[in-house]
Amino acid sequence: MTIAKWLVIVNPNAGAGKCGKDWPLIDKILKKEGFEYDAILTSKRLHAMVIARSGIREGYRKMIIVGGDGTLNETINGIFAQKEIQTTEITLGMIPVGTGNDWARMFRIPPDYHKAVLTIKKEKTFIQDAGKVIFMKKDRKLNRYFINIAGIGFDAMVTLRSNALKEKGKRSPFLYFWNILLGLFGYRYFNAMVDVDGTVYETDIFSMNIGICKYNGGGMMQLPEAVPDDGIFDLTIIKRIRKIEIIRSLPKLYNGKINKHPRVLSCNGKNITIQATRNVMLETDGESLGHTPIQFEIIPRSVKVITGKKTA
Repeated sequence: MTIAKWLVIVNPNAGAGKCGKDWPLIDKILKKEGFEYDAILTSKRLHAMVIARSGIREGYRKMIIVGGDGTLNETINGIFAQKEIQTTEITLGMIPVGTGNDWARMFRIPPDYHKAVLTIKKEKTFIQDAGKVIFMKKDRKLNRYFINIAGIGFDAMVTLRSNALKEKGKRSPFLYFWNILLGLFGYRYFNAMVDVDGTVYETDIFSMNIGICKYNGGGMMQLPEAVPDDGIFDLTIIKRIRKIEIIRSLPKLYNGKINKHPRVLSCNGKNITIQATRNVMLETDGESLGHTPIQFEIIPRSVKVITGKKTA
């Protein structure tokens, strides 16, 4: 039986605790705008995944995520973990209360709570692609779904450090940026073979991003040409590069010109495999996962989301 109410998944720890403090206000706005819903607060890591999967089994078909990119990622994995209905039968709305809010930036979801609620109320939907990544964690082969961007190498290391600071209560839109600068000291490049739909690139790599949308790291445009429903991943590889040149090129990560740099390789494809000469870290949608070897597979038009404005 389908439940007409919304299922609202709230991560009180999102935004280094800001979500928990602001939830009473958001709850009041939702009620004022006439939403009928059941709200569940997460209590531990991956809890949103369990809530989403159980909610589908109970009959919920509309969900609102109150939190950040990590909470959204967990919810997506809950939707893909169940086998009762098609993933596109779930409508997802978001009230962004995270640190980066990069997925919300792509789809023009306002950071203002009331405006975000009004956006959800209009229920203007867009069906976007998702990605599946298979990776190693110690000796175990695992998989994860994502709907924004995966980072490998330096990007994943910066994410790991940023997440550790968030857990200690540090909150700043520049957190990722500062960890880039600090992380440059002592970081080692890695050699890898990257197979993109049968075309193989072998090179020394500083960092890589593979994804569906444009933004990560709190507004960095690491995949400036990405289109979220074109059925292919965009890939940006930053090759071996002098560290002083990395600092000089940081503005290009924000203005969408990173692909113009001579040490950057850009391409796209549906299936991507990465093998490195050492274990290299992976993150997806801001969540630290595991390490190489890694395989990516696109899942075209598989997630229905509420958007402020259709974007390409």
